[in-house]
Amino acid sequence: MICYLVRRIILIITTFIGITVVCFFITLMFPGGPVEQAISHMVSGNKDRLSRLKDSSEKEKLNITYGYEKPVLKQYFHWLSGIITGNFGRSFQTNRPVFLVISERIPISLFFGLTGFILAYLICIPLGYTRALHHNKLLDKLSNIIVYIGYVIPGFALGILLLVLFRDVSFFNVFPLGDAVSHNYESVPWYNKLFNSIHHMILPVMCYTITGLGILTAHMKKSVMKELKKKYIETALAKGLAYKKIIFRHVLPNALIPILAGLGSFFTVFFAGSILIEKIFNIPGIGYLAFDSIIKRDYPVVIGLIIIQSLLNLAVRFVSDISIAAADPRIRLEAGANNYV
Repeated sequence: MICYLVRRIILIITTFIGITVVCFFITLMFPGGPVEQAISHMVSGNKDRLSRLKDSSEKEKLNITYGYEKPVLKQYFHWLSGIITGNFGRSFQTNRPVFLVISERIPISLFFGLTGFILAYLICIPLGYTRALHHNKLLDKLSNIIVYIGYVIPGFALGILLLVLFRDVSFFNVFPLGDAVSHNYESVPWYNKLFNSIHHMILPVMCYTITGLGILTAHMKKSVMKELKKKYIETALAKGLAYKKIIFRHVLPNALIPILAGLGSFFTVFFAGSILIEKIFNIPGIGYLAFDSIIKRDYPVVIGLIIIQSLLNLAVRFVSDISIAAADPRIRLEAGANNYV
């Protein structure tokens, strides 16, 4: 187990270094970097001064300030040392530390995103399991309609539909159409704060949940049906084991392994969809921040978001790999042994 963990940690470190290399060279290629931004603030719309600054020693001084006079490799290691210590630079728009700007938005996105993420798994795993046990029966056919709708409708499209429905139809006006909390949130008692938060999260969480409804349910059903066709089921029944006992002790744990394997990829897709969902519902999370930063060309914030979300993705994949290793006894965890991961 220790060798397996070491290999996974080394893989995470090398992947993270690769991500930082790509992000660093993207910052070098982007137009309107920190030097250009500083110059634009200095000239304040004076075109004559702008032309003089571009040809004068001021630009050289700014390059020295930002370390751009150094060789590219030294620039990268200087930049990487800042990333490791949490120094992502300063936002072009607010001139605040990027890490502070992002850290203020992460709890909001986690609150909405993880709620939808957990609900998607809590709904799809038992639904896919039930559909597999009642394959081609009435329950399977009826649930297939719901699953198909969830499969073809993206989360952001459902968000637009819900906004139109609850905005234009007066008797449906029971949910807030935007923001994470109400404007008077700080002045109400704690129990009203709790109700207010739940009230605001219902529509966005529906959009988050629908993102994985079809795919997860289909994967779970397929995985359960694959296990039901294996020979050990017949052997267990021949030995006199109860069918329900076989299902819960053997079929369900084995069927969950492919679902756990896709946990990291699904997490990535889930939070990628938060950009449009948060924009539609005006939720001030990291998705909304990413959208706003891209539009305003706030590159330090964009790069910081890429790195932080990449780290979150790597962490989830690591947990997913360890969960698979713990759930599947066929995996050989000793160094040099063959394994399925």
